[in-house]
Amino acid sequence: QVKLVESGGGLVQPGGSLRLSCAASGRFVSMVRMGWYRQAPGKQRELVATITSGVTTNYEDSVKGRFTISIDNAKNTVYLQMSSLKPEDTAVYYCNARVIRPTVIDYWGQGTQVTVSS
Repeated sequence: QVKLVESGGGLVQPGGSLRLSCAASGRFVSMVRMGWYRQAPGKQRELVATITSGVTTNYEDSVKGRFTISIDNAKNTVYLQMSSLKPEDTAVYYCNARVIRPTVIDYWGQGTQVTVSS
């Protein structure tokens, strides 16, 4: 079993910044990819950003240039630095980890609320 623990959500004014963290623990052969997804009320969960093999990043178009994903491989921790936040970024943000155990399995965190409002 792999456990993901998220932190860093909260309330921020438009234009502000937040940093989300997600630490993975448990037994697995290797970490393929970690990332962040979000789900706003009444909407489907959508990809925000991923980082594969600790190097290759991918971002949803609306967050490019504002969000940065990074990873500390030694700590199995992924970060999402969010800047220039907008009200439409309001959502529950979920951490995802794709690991090999030895089959490929996806794990999800419990979610952390991000609210952008004045």
